[in-house]
Amino acid sequence: MVKIGQQIPDFELEAFQNEEIKKVKLSGYRGKWLILLFYPADFTFICPTELEEAASYYDKFQQLGAELLSVSTDTAFVHKAWHDNSPAIKKVQYPMLSDPTGKMCREFGVYIDEEGHSLRGTFIIDPDGILKAFEVHDNSIGRSAKELLRKLEAAIFVREHRGQVCPASWEPGKKTLRPGLKLVGKI
Repeated sequence: MVKIGQQIPDFELEAFQNEEIKKVKLSGYRGKWLILLFYPADFTFICPTELEEAASYYDKFQQLGAELLSVSTDTAFVHKAWHDNSPAIKKVQYPMLSDPTGKMCREFGVYIDEEGHSLRGTFIIDPDGILKAFEVHDNSIGRSAKELLRKLEAAIFVREHRGQVCPASWEPGKKTLRPGLKLVGKI
């Protein structure tokens, strides 16, 4: 399983995006921040609320130099069918990756063997392909795209301001910390 501070493995998967099915390679996103949104399955109840909310923040993620990729064990054809039939999923413009063998889900530690599905896992990967943060939920608990955006902003800030760290609930413009020193003014 990938751990914080480690390079993520490279995977090439089929994806549905912009009315087409194509191959997507994780290494193709080097130089950008990468957000992986693992979810259990298409045509479910919580998943469309999460993916739709992420879609509503997609422009903000892109402005920060990040790409969103959703991942489930459904095929790219099932993603297309879901996209064609769900008003919420029609709003999704980011790639929807297909991991029918569960190999990528297993590597990220979110695969449920008994079900053949994924837990709700969110992974933030820096432009060098290093895992910076992750969060895994029980499948009955939805995520917050707003909080994910805040975490990404904190990860970007720390990368760009070596020696500074972000305290609890930090948001851009708020004070940061230098380990061993006092609060640092607004930046």
